[in-house]
Formats: sequence, structure tokens, C-alpha cells
Amino acid sequence: MLNLVIESSCDETSAAVVLNGVTILSNAVASQIPVHQRYGGVVPELASRNHIRDIHKVIDEALKNAGHTLNDMDGFAATAGPGLVGSLIVGIETTRTLAMMFNKPFVGLNHLEGHLTAVLIEDKNDIPRPSFPYLGIIVSGGHTDLYHVIGIGEYELLGRTRDDAAGEAFDKVAKMLGLSYPGGIEIDALAKKGNPEAIKFPRPMWTRKNFDFSFSGLKTAVLNYTKDHPDFILEDVCASFQEAVVDILIMKSIAAAKVKRVDDIVFSGGVACNSRLRALAKIRCEKAGFNALFAPIELCTDNAAMLGPIAEHYLKKAPSYFENIPTNAQSNMHLGQSLREASGSESKHR
Repeated sequence: MLNLVIESSCDETSAAVVLNGVTILSNAVASQIPVHQRYGGVVPELASRNHIRDIHKVIDEALKNAGHTLNDMDGFAATAGPGLVGSLIVGIETTRTLAMMFNKPFVGLNHLEGHLTAVLIEDKNDIPRPSFPYLGIIVSGGHTDLYHVIGIGEYELLGRTRDDAAGEAFDKVAKMLGLSYPGGIEIDALAKKGNPEAIKFPRPMWTRKNFDFSFSGLKTAVLNYTKDHPDFILEDVCASFQEAVVDILIMKSIAAAKVKRVDDIVFSGGVACNSRLRALAKIRCEKAGFNALFAPIELCTDNAAMLGPIAEHYLKKAPSYFENIPTNAQSNMHLGQSLREASGSESKHR
């Protein structure tokens, strides 16, 4: 199948033409970082307005780069959630309208599912791909979720953050330190010049017998340290904070992989671009007997091409199956059932 896929869940407007779910013919992305940078974070109203401005441009660019027209498409897909409702609606309604115009199927997709399966896409560098089942961890500005990926469409939620997402913690700590948005990039760059062992920041929830995360306390620890040490070395604070985040992500992932007895651990989401996470995960996972896998950096941040495998999977289903697939914007769309929900022993995750 030849599919046009749209992503507009937050502050990137993206369109991609994907062949058979894994071959990217084009992937156009319009970033809104300059728009939101002055505010230190994403402003929802500005995000949706800029999606309206950019969506036709990225669709035209994606079609031109792929050498195809809308009439060539076999199916259309767009992110239905989770994300900012105003932003999601722009992508969904634009894509659904195109599907109706050309009498082709349309399906709404789960953004998180796209992150988990982006590593399945063909890559010119021939990166290794995981074998099902595998352990998948989504680490971004809005999510830190750990999944047992049984197959496309089959996911077991093992744990998630109870407060800040890892990417959110990066941005908030960066703001504390007077760095610009997005903070993860700034901290990564400065950390390369610092000592990751200079400050012993806590590793939250490591002793808990579950796979949940917490970064709020770590964020507070950084704030308290900078107040108590006004002459702090910026590069050392960045390196030590980053090391704590990376450490807990890898430790929890390896622990979950041992329980699920999988071979591959897939790191995805925007924080999967972090250079320290990429380097340390490969070393520590290999030492523990697992393969640490990452999608190419351009497929880790929000983009339409990462949705290629799931777009193909759901568009191939019988039309009646679409009744079970969301086609309207859903800000808090869930994916998979958590261990707590399955056991009923504790209250459901938020």
C-alpha cells in the first residue's frame, strides 16, 4: 500500500508518504520551536494556529518529494491522540477530508504506538530491527512509558511516570539553569563538557518493586543543589542530572526485560535522541545480555513517517474493524493495559 500519513499531535506538523508501511518515500516536517521558544514551552493555541498554516505546505512537500499525487494514495492516516486537541483536530479533519474526496480509507492512529514501532522502518544505514516480542520504552516530553510489545496492536503497559515525564524534567531543569527551550538539547551539549559523577543526584523509585518512574524529586534535587551551591559548575550539574535520568531509564528497562524474557530493548521518543542515553544503553544492555535498539534520530522526534508501520497495519484491516479505531481527537488516548489494571490490586494509572 501507498499511504499518506499526517502527524500534528503537538508542535510539529508533518506529512509522509510511506510504501508498504516500512519504506519512507518522503517525510516533511515543519517545526514550531521558534514559535514557542520565547515562552519556554508549547502554547496550545499557537500550536494549533501554526498547524493550520503549515499542514497544506507539508502535504504538498511530501507528495512532491515522493513523486506521487493524492490520487495515487491507497489510504490516509493521521494521529488521533494522545496530544493537544486543537492540534490533533487540524491533522485529523484535513486527512479525513482528503480520504473522502478520493474515496479511500482513513484511520486515526495512536501517537505512542508510532513511537514504539518506528524502529521497524527501513533505514539506509541498515540499523538492526527488533524481533517480537520486545521491550519498548517511550521517553519524551509528555511520556515515560514502558511496554511489552507483543506485536503490532498488542501491548502490555508495564509502567509509566507518576509525575513529570523525562523530557519534561529536562526542559524544567534547563529553565532553572537559565538555558533555552527545548532544554534536552542544551543539557546534552553542556553535559559533554561536564563530569557525570560530580554530583550524586538521586535515582528515583529504583528500589520500588514496579516499573514506574518519577522525576519530580530529581528535579527538586537539582533546584536545591543550585540554591545551596550558588557557585555551581553548570556543565557538571547538567552532566550529573542527565546521568541520573539515563541511569534510571536503563535500569528499569533492563529489569523489565529480564521479567519478560525478551532479547531486544527499544528506546523511542524525543529523549531517545540523547547522546548519553544512546551510548550508555548499548554498553549496559549488552553487558546484561540484551540488545539496545534505537530508531534513526529523525524518527525519534515527532514525525509522520514513524506512523508508517501502524498505518499500514490498520488500513489493511476490514472496514468493519475501523469501528474500533479512534478517528476523533483524544487528548489522553491510552495504549495497552497496565499491570495494575490487569491485577486490579491498585488504582488505575492516570
